Amino acid sequence: MIHLSNITKQHGSQVLFRDASFQILPGTRSGLVGPNGAGKTSIFRIITGEEEIDAGEITVGKKTTVGYFSQDIGDMSGRSALDEVMAVSAETVRLAGELKQMEERMGLPMSDDDMASLLERYGSAMEEFEHRGGYDLDSRAQEVLTGLGIGPDRFHHPVESFSGGWRMRVALAGILTLQPDVLLLDEPTNHLDVESIIWLEEWIASEYKGALLMTSHDRDFMNRVVSRVIEVANKTVTTYGGNYDFYEKERDIRRDQLLASYKRQQEMLAKEEEFIARFAARASHAAQVQSRVKKIEKIERIEIPPEERVVRFAFNDPPRSGDDVVAMENLGKSWPNPDGSTHPVFSGVSGTIKRLSKIAVVGVNGAGKSTFLKVIAGETEPSQGSVVLGANVELGYFSQHAMEILDPRKTIFETLQDVIPLATIGVIRNLLGSFLFQGDDVDKRIENLSGGEKSRVVLATLLARPVNFLVLDEPTNHLDIRSREILLNALENFAGTVILVSHDRHFLRQLVDRVIEVDHGEMRLYEGNYDYYLSKTHHA
Repeated sequence: MIHLSNITKQHGSQVLFRDASFQILPGTRSGLVGPNGAGKTSIFRIITGEEEIDAGEITVGKKTTVGYFSQDIGDMSGRSALDEVMAVSAETVRLAGELKQMEERMGLPMSDDDMASLLERYGSAMEEFEHRGGYDLDSRAQEVLTGLGIGPDRFHHPVESFSGGWRMRVALAGILTLQPDVLLLDEPTNHLDVESIIWLEEWIASEYKGALLMTSHDRDFMNRVVSRVIEVANKTVTTYGGNYDFYEKERDIRRDQLLASYKRQQEMLAKEEEFIARFAARASHAAQVQSRVKKIEKIERIEIPPEERVVRFAFNDPPRSGDDVVAMENLGKSWPNPDGSTHPVFSGVSGTIKRLSKIAVVGVNGAGKSTFLKVIAGETEPSQGSVVLGANVELGYFSQHAMEILDPRKTIFETLQDVIPLATIGVIRNLLGSFLFQGDDVDKRIENLSGGEKSRVVLATLLARPVNFLVLDEPTNHLDIRSREILLNALENFAGTVILVSHDRHFLRQLVDRVIEVDHGEMRLYEGNYDYYLSKTHHA
């Protein structure tokens, strides 16, 4: 299908990979992984022809269609959501029109030769039309849009009326509706809720027959979808058979084997070099010395990839709060509508959040999860009832808005130093190291950081403070799998109370001991972990 053979790609002086080879074969499900900047996006762009390779060869099967969903969806305007989805399959729509024209011509008188030629063209166009799933294009587009959370009541809304996250869903729906032979998905779950992620998993398993190559920061999604992992790292591309969990274990095994081989080679080289140094001046050993010099010159030196150093930072235990962290009495929130009426988000919530609880707030997009956290954090006033924080509760609140209020002119180090001004340089560097900011990274200005880096800065400032109650709204957004694991480890060891919203099922499964579900304005408490909640609600 698609074969990349001995490809080399370089950006300026940075070599992404050299003499790398891998294949995308029919029906395969592959995950593309590697550190930021290693070249994952370049792999996608090379396959689509948007980037050239410096050396090597790429071959794509004849008539192979490639669909690419990236985070850069471009401008969308002038169409409804459904029309925008259909527009991605423009070639299929064109073929439908061509077939209709040819059918009309078949009813007109013409010579036998012209009819034979027309029938031949018609047969080729029909074969291509059927291959592209042309007969059920419209119903497929509607089904995919609905699966991604945009129901029939919004099919004909102007695409400009959707927020950025919802426009990403429209773009994803277009690529899925296309049903290409090769599907390239760059972070497809970034703007999806759990229900849409589960739908996408099932769609890939049951509806999509082509080959898939994707990146994702969602460990559960990767584990459920892929059966092969392609790693771009250390200037090479390595293929592992298995899901993401298998890849992690196998990668560590291979690294241990490489380290053992490196150690043996270094010991052998040391002995040879010692012999050369010892007998270099002796004429009687000249032949032996020269033989050994040539021998070690020919040896291909084993290179050890740079260590992905993870600094474990021991956060100071926060001050102890009272046993009742939050007390809610008939709590409710409504937002005003333009016509003067109000839209109820939730109401009638009563209960207590106990000290050391780790609670997930779940529900479909728009159910009111973020609003509930805002009310608890004091970011917005309740419309009815009351919410009261308990004795000695020190609250820390994380939202996507928190990234916007960082001072863009300050460095990462200065930002954290403002929060803990009495801490030593070593303590600040150590804490930043635990959030993957090492060496000169700490001197980067906030304005030059990616979304994921800004998230890590905000989380570092939050956990550096003496807070004992964390309210976290989508803290895993923008974070890669490794960063999510670091945050998970920090929260598991946090000696305080946590309530959070996240669409990362692995994260929730590992962390929380209670679940609050928001559904049509009502709230239900499940006195058990995330798996207990899933079993009670029959979610996947």
